[in-house]
Amino acid sequence: MVAMHVDHLSYAAGPEGLLASAQFLSDALGVDSRDGGFHPRFGTRNRLIPLAEDRYIEIVEVLDHPAADKAPFGQVVRARSEAGGGWMSWAVSTDDLGPFERKLGREAVVGTRRFPDGRQLEWRQLGVKGLFADPQLPFFISWVSERELLPAALSAEAHDVSLRSIELSGDPVRITDWLGGDPATLLDGVALVWSSRHGQPGIMSATFQTPHGSVTI
Repeated sequence: MVAMHVDHLSYAAGPEGLLASAQFLSDALGVDSRDGGFHPRFGTRNRLIPLAEDRYIEIVEVLDHPAADKAPFGQVVRARSEAGGGWMSWAVSTDDLGPFERKLGREAVVGTRRFPDGRQLEWRQLGVKGLFADPQLPFFISWVSERELLPAALSAEAHDVSLRSIELSGDPVRITDWLGGDPATLLDGVALVWSSRHGQPGIMSATFQTPHGSVTI
């Protein structure tokens, strides 16, 4: 069984724009966001909120760029932003994408993030296309770059804010099949809670533990 880490949550900027969307989350959690640079291959730009336990929130905005029209991630961001913005997806990281590549019948694609200071972060990802049909599903990533470049390592001040649970609308059986096992066993410390099995699939909310108590967004 492949070990998995709940890596990050993605939040699509609404009509108010990237900076205002990031400020809304920062105010709620008491943690400043950082300029996360660009995803050159996906046609998006983003801001990052580092969390405890090597996790982070990515606030993302699509660019007026041909890459955004071609890349599944850019397409997903555009669709979620045009629907008003909000929680878009969640990702789990693993050192071995092989079982998921075989299961889905395709290879992972390379992702890159260029930070404002010129550094480039690289990873491989798989499963973003699944978000179109079933946005309750996470996608899979495997980091290529060293840990000191990872978004969660950008700041020490956020290490007292942690992700505790993700509320989903959808079918827990579908998640179990997608992950290849029981999420309660596979996922490290983040609980999945289903509020509806009959509504539009997707992330309904996320709950965080902060120095000032529990915060649900």
